[in-house]
Amino acid sequence: MDNEMKTCSCCTGSRTDLESIAKPNEQIQEVESSGQVKFKEKMIYLQGGEFLMGTEDNEGFPSDGEGPIRKVTVSPYYIDAYAVTNEEFSAFVKETGYITESEKFGWSFVFEKLIPDSLIDQAKQLPQTPWWYAVDEAYWYQPEGPGSSIEGRMDHPVIQVSWNDAVAFCKWASKRLPTEAEWEYAARGGLEQKLFPWGDELTPNGEHYCNIWQGEFPNLNTEEDGYLGTAPAKSFPENGYGLFNVAGNVWEWCSDWFTRTPDTSQHVNPTGPDTGQSKVMRGGSYLCHRSYCNRYRVAARSSNTIDSATGNLGFRCVVDL
Repeated sequence: MDNEMKTCSCCTGSRTDLESIAKPNEQIQEVESSGQVKFKEKMIYLQGGEFLMGTEDNEGFPSDGEGPIRKVTVSPYYIDAYAVTNEEFSAFVKETGYITESEKFGWSFVFEKLIPDSLIDQAKQLPQTPWWYAVDEAYWYQPEGPGSSIEGRMDHPVIQVSWNDAVAFCKWASKRLPTEAEWEYAARGGLEQKLFPWGDELTPNGEHYCNIWQGEFPNLNTEEDGYLGTAPAKSFPENGYGLFNVAGNVWEWCSDWFTRTPDTSQHVNPTGPDTGQSKVMRGGSYLCHRSYCNRYRVAARSSNTIDSATGNLGFRCVVDL
């Protein structure tokens, strides 16, 4: 696999890992803009400005392109306080009839401990990351496959959506995906060079501030934070800018193409490379653990192909001022 494709295969499953499963011969569905900004009430205005992007901390992964630390300026914008939810995505599908890429493929990736017992023997296991399975009929409205549903999870982040699906939603909602710089500026919440959106301590005063893995990955999750899979999109304390779950819960798509060598000459509103093979993901997920995927830090990054979708990958939107 190309060294720009993915940073950490434990983070999310990628369709390139199962190239033997044929891609459907269908074009990406065109979506018309609704002509008005949807769900604007959940958006927070950020005035923008200069901040220190990236990290050179010992906890980081230089091979992921987390550094070097550089001064970056972003213009004012609005950003979702929390990730797009199942309720919001349902409204999009109901109005447009949109069919996600996972539905066209006929399968998607599910973490092993969330797969119903009746489906585990039928699913295809990834050889390099055996906790990921390709599950038939795992879609956004039945995220763990047949027999599962989003009932009772309408306020959770929508998952099993590809980058292309996220872009389609954004177009309908008259929004767009954040650039990686915009995402990190917002996630830092006004703090400078801290490990997490709330500071340098993972559990201040013994309190959990994010939904990540506790215990021994991938065998035992003690669920001390209250969750095995996704948590509601507005869980845990918000950061200094009022954003929820920018660490843990679900990875979030960004607009940038991924590279391990960021262009440090882009100081104002950087947008990343012009081309690439995978798109940036930020924030980490409920599967992150310090012993294996320590990528719930605010400067951490990963990537996936634009047609991939998993049970721990969602998105939030921005709007230009």
